[in-house]
Amino acid sequence: MVLEKLTFNVKFAYGIGQAGEGMFGTGLGFFLLFYYSQILGLSPGLAASAIGLAVIVDAFSDIFAGSLSDHWQSKQGRRHPFMFASFLPLSACFFLLFFPLVTSDWALFAWLAVFTNLARTMMSLYHVPHIALGAEITENIEDRTALVAYRQFFGNIGALFALLLFFLVFSPFFRSDGAEGRFVPDAYIPWALCVAAAMAATIFWSAWGTRGVIPFLLKVEAQPRASMMTVFYRLFSDFKDVTKSRNFRFLFTGVLVVYIMVGVTGTLDIYMFTYFWELDEKIIIPVLIAYAVGNALGTFASVRLFSRFGKKACLIFGGLCWAFFQTLPVVLRLLEWFPDNGDALLMPLLVALKVIQGFSTAQANVGYGSMMADVCDEHEYETGRRQEGAFFAAVAFSAKATSGFGAVIAGWALEFIDWPVGPEIRTASDVAPQTLLNMGIFYGPIIAGLGFISVLFYTGYKLTPARHAEILVELGGRRNAVVDQSNG
Repeated sequence: MVLEKLTFNVKFAYGIGQAGEGMFGTGLGFFLLFYYSQILGLSPGLAASAIGLAVIVDAFSDIFAGSLSDHWQSKQGRRHPFMFASFLPLSACFFLLFFPLVTSDWALFAWLAVFTNLARTMMSLYHVPHIALGAEITENIEDRTALVAYRQFFGNIGALFALLLFFLVFSPFFRSDGAEGRFVPDAYIPWALCVAAAMAATIFWSAWGTRGVIPFLLKVEAQPRASMMTVFYRLFSDFKDVTKSRNFRFLFTGVLVVYIMVGVTGTLDIYMFTYFWELDEKIIIPVLIAYAVGNALGTFASVRLFSRFGKKACLIFGGLCWAFFQTLPVVLRLLEWFPDNGDALLMPLLVALKVIQGFSTAQANVGYGSMMADVCDEHEYETGRRQEGAFFAAVAFSAKATSGFGAVIAGWALEFIDWPVGPEIRTASDVAPQTLLNMGIFYGPIIAGLGFISVLFYTGYKLTPARHAEILVELGGRRNAVVDQSNG
């Protein structure tokens, strides 16, 4: 039994839970590598290796969280127990990432590896049940897309909140010795503490605010207590089941490619803003806000755009636009067809391009989440099992790959081009011109160009709106028959 129509309060509460992950993603994607290399002086390659260890654990923890919540039995349903249990440990681990109690290189490496793994595992225990819940709550097409839109919107709000909190509040307050913005070491710890508290508050709000839907969600049939071996067998059996779906394979692979590329560029953004474009805080903030504003506008426009053009077309459009607008300004600069650093036209052009990129990319983000929920329906039609957790473990892993694989690739790229580290490296004049050129080539044409590959995978997705509608009718008939049989 599912709700026919969702109230605004449920949509809002569900969506605001993503704000916590938006803050988390900003911390790990935008700041973490820069903090450990440019503030603490750790080698980018060593920092990337520590973060890379967490990616391996991430793959397992996402699958584990999905399978565990799919089979969980409790009065609070399958998803909510994990949402309630994870918010405090997650916030504590996030804070400790930016509060290392060690100083040597190898000790910092170990600290970064341990707490990145713990933080990501805690995020898996929250995030996978949370996004799986969105597919369970409703089968109404517009409501399902709206839930993804709310989630994407608040994810952007959370990311923007974390950025503005640092640049507008803590960095100016703790500024000293001529350091500004990202080079203020004393700003990171209180910033991380406030972000951790905000993460905990939004995640708890989401769990508490959606608890009213629990009676309407699918209940798992009572099963005998499983041994640990049975749990692990079921874990990999669930993963094997979902990978049999052709539509899932094409959709997941395509999005994973582009998410990794987004993660690489997101990790390098702070380096590009600081050294390649030589932007001060007054310009960085509008550029960061521009993408978030464009993405928010695109998120709420997506419901109408999907109804007119279809989810698949919007997904392909968003993927192409992200790659194109990511590449364009860097390529134009390398060709010397873009305003020089310090030119009055530089900020307006970067802002305009980021708004367009954000608006377009929102179509891909919302389309992916909504289409994956449709694949869950197809899977139930073919197998008779609802396994949102297993499917959305893949969604969670692809999303977290932005700050996982992205940081690994970005860190080793910086190592490869001999990027200088330490708090004294503050301006472009502190970096060799060839090193700056190499970073621009890697950030622009090489990485963004790979984003076009993802579109080839999207074309392999064959679940049409008409076919999905037929599947929902058939599933509704089956459920009604089960209810009638139980009542009889």
